[in-house]
Amino acid sequence: MTRPVIAIPARFSATASALRYAAEVNARALIEAVWRAGGEPVSVHPAVHDVAARLDRFDGVLLPGGGDLAPHRYGATDTHDSVYDVDEVQDAFDLEVARTALESGLPLLAICRGLQVVNVALGGSLEQDMGGPGSDHRQVVHPVAIQPGTLLEQAIGEHKVEASCYHHQRVSSIAEGLVITARAADGTVEGIELPDGRGWFTAVQWHPEDTAYEDPAQQSLFNALVRAARDRH
Repeated sequence: MTRPVIAIPARFSATASALRYAAEVNARALIEAVWRAGGEPVSVHPAVHDVAARLDRFDGVLLPGGGDLAPHRYGATDTHDSVYDVDEVQDAFDLEVARTALESGLPLLAICRGLQVVNVALGGSLEQDMGGPGSDHRQVVHPVAIQPGTLLEQAIGEHKVEASCYHHQRVSSIAEGLVITARAADGTVEGIELPDGRGWFTAVQWHPEDTAYEDPAQQSLFNALVRAARDRH
């Protein structure tokens, strides 16, 4: 059976030892999770040029984690000291990918930064910093409660999961049309969906790829994306 082709925007990296110089990369755990699900993962160069036409050749999209969005993208006039790895080219591309996928009905799974990108792309905002060490969700594994009846719950098959997180920002105001599908115990938004969207879409604030190799609940998110991509194809 032909593998559905999943577009994954590449991330800029200042160094990559195997390549000697600056590189465009994606996390190996993320790539392997898509492959295990039966998809063909393809890294896509972050150039804001004919994005709709470029995505038209794919069966699905995965928006991965990464650095912070530039605060001006969601209307902030000041930048918190903790904001890091902002790249205007990356931001412009990711935001256009999110809008294009949602408008066209292309199956979309968004992870960590990806969730934030979708929220901002549709008009929502972010909390630039959750409060520093001890208050953020960096290198944290914690339970997440999932709303019944959502695509997230259908994919995972459970109402609570242990989520591997690495983020110091979170959703502040949620964009119109989006609904919250999961929360952490401290109220942090951990999942969003677009009930009236044209295609399959779910997003999580955590990193399911961290444990997908050993946790069927986390791998099921990638399985659901590839299944939706195959059905559309």
